[in-house]
Amino acid sequence: MADPIHQFQIQKVIDLPDVTLPVLGTVDLAITNSHIAMTAAFVAIVGFLAAVTSNAQVVPGRLQAAGEGVFGLIDNLADSIIGHDGRKYFPFVFTIFLLILGMNLLGLFLTFTATSQLAITATFALITFGLVLVVGFAKNGLGFFKLFWPMGAPLLLRPVVGLIEFVSFLLRPITLALRLFGNMLGGHVALKIFAGFVVSLGLLGLGGGVGLLAFPVAALSLGMVVALTALEFLVAFLQAFVFAVLTCIYLNDVVNLDHAH
Repeated sequence: MADPIHQFQIQKVIDLPDVTLPVLGTVDLAITNSHIAMTAAFVAIVGFLAAVTSNAQVVPGRLQAAGEGVFGLIDNLADSIIGHDGRKYFPFVFTIFLLILGMNLLGLFLTFTATSQLAITATFALITFGLVLVVGFAKNGLGFFKLFWPMGAPLLLRPVVGLIEFVSFLLRPITLALRLFGNMLGGHVALKIFAGFVVSLGLLGLGGGVGLLAFPVAALSLGMVVALTALEFLVAFLQAFVFAVLTCIYLNDVVNLDHAH
């Protein structure tokens, strides 16, 4: 059976000369399967949005209805969690949701899934965390640190609870990155293993004799592949949605800091 981890290895598709940049040092500019997967997701998203908005009708067709459904989903999400200021942050949440969803879904059709790379999910998490910090300080100034001073807790416990809140805040980008990375990695590994069983057991059964007993097990493995594939489509959407939900929650913490305290 082929190595199930091989599908996650970054490989050069077009090798380009290295360049040396200040501070960063030597940078490899080669085009890899990761670049291609991310670019394909970007092109697919732009194409989808262009198709949805190019010929908008009062009575939407299926494609327009799908686009408006996704738009409305994230718009309502931002509005319900962040509140009145939700519209200000909708473009960011909508963009990051579509990018993650596009990479997740495309990974089910390509031989490489961009969101199975921790570097990719960590980048999304750090961008989100950076936005939260910028909004927090821009909107609240030094009052941002009230986030770590829970007024609802007894006075003697506030320093302890505040420390826990501070550590939890610093761990947010790590949990965001690991949740998405772990789910995409685990699901694809399971799919690869069961698919490998189908091929291996099928070849064993073709040998005849006792090997014929391998056919029922191969059929069972094939059923697992079909079930896991359906589950992976659901997980692809849910992980993008969960990332968007947590992004809105983190933004709400700093946007409505005064109301919360």
